[in-house]
Amino acid sequence: MNRRHFLYSCGAATAGLAVPRVSRAMAASEAGEWRTFEVTTGVEVLKPAGHTRVWLPLPLTSATSYQEALGNTFRADGGKTREERSAGAAMLIADWPEGVRPVLTLTSRVRTRDRATDFSDGPGKKDSDRGELARYLEPSASIPTGGIVKATSDQAVKGATTDRDKARAIYEWIVDNTFRDPKVKGCGRGDILFMLESKNLGGKCADLNALYVGLARAAGLPARDVYGLRLVKSQKGFQSLGPATENVTKAQHCRAEVHLKDLGWVPVDPADVRKVVLEEPPGNRPLDDELVRRARTQLFGSWEMNWMAFNYAHDVALPGSKGPAIAYFMYPEGETAAGRLDRLDPDAFKYTITAREL
Repeated sequence: MNRRHFLYSCGAATAGLAVPRVSRAMAASEAGEWRTFEVTTGVEVLKPAGHTRVWLPLPLTSATSYQEALGNTFRADGGKTREERSAGAAMLIADWPEGVRPVLTLTSRVRTRDRATDFSDGPGKKDSDRGELARYLEPSASIPTGGIVKATSDQAVKGATTDRDKARAIYEWIVDNTFRDPKVKGCGRGDILFMLESKNLGGKCADLNALYVGLARAAGLPARDVYGLRLVKSQKGFQSLGPATENVTKAQHCRAEVHLKDLGWVPVDPADVRKVVLEEPPGNRPLDDELVRRARTQLFGSWEMNWMAFNYAHDVALPGSKGPAIAYFMYPEGETAAGRLDRLDPDAFKYTITAREL
């Protein structure tokens, strides 16, 4: 099945193509203008067994100031495809009967622009739905808010009196007390209770930023993870915070947001500060390194949008799956009659993701 429904005009698309890529990207970065990206995922299940199903995350469709989904096209010869929203995540689902070669291609286009919080905004300028905010105060299976999580949060925010001060204090606590662990597979498990109880505060983005979310919720601040994918090189001077090539198969990245009464949703990313510490050449930089300090300042309140968001979803039950729910939905997922495929093994599962700026 081949579906095409890009939601942009040919005039807008061709007008963008008339500008040289480098100049256009630099202008977008400096002026906060929109940049357009095309992301293509190719999947083949090498060892199908009986009925085969694949789930792919789709770009975030919620209205935001930093990202707009322009549509998706997909093809699965001999199979059936459908777009669905489940557990708060937009996804493409493809099914193939036994005897059909499971091959799927998805192309998505999005436009993004850099995001920065104006901390000079006064009280009452941002309105949010109370029901939505209550949802992001609740614990989840992987992000509890009581016990040791609450005790750690109380320690982190000790002395802070305002919501803004608490949000910043938790951010600084994460940067000071955690570390990026290169041995962790993928983006991590996001199991913050294990991290705190084991006193092993190492991990990757889905661990460290989930810890931020849990501590913020325990302090009474609505917070959420935002799962997504890095698309292109950073233009902010950080080699470690963007892919070096158009192959972004392993460039998944989780970020976080905290809601402050006078500012609305504020972007944060303490995990990327720790990534700069570990990976920014020459590597293993100290926290007082100039580049680390710059990242630490920027990543409380801003995101460079060389990245696209998928969803905010936790504990996702994949529709039609016989397997367990997944902690988060950021990778391709697959399943055959023999069981769930390993999403962290793109060579055996055989999927490739590429991204390019238009």
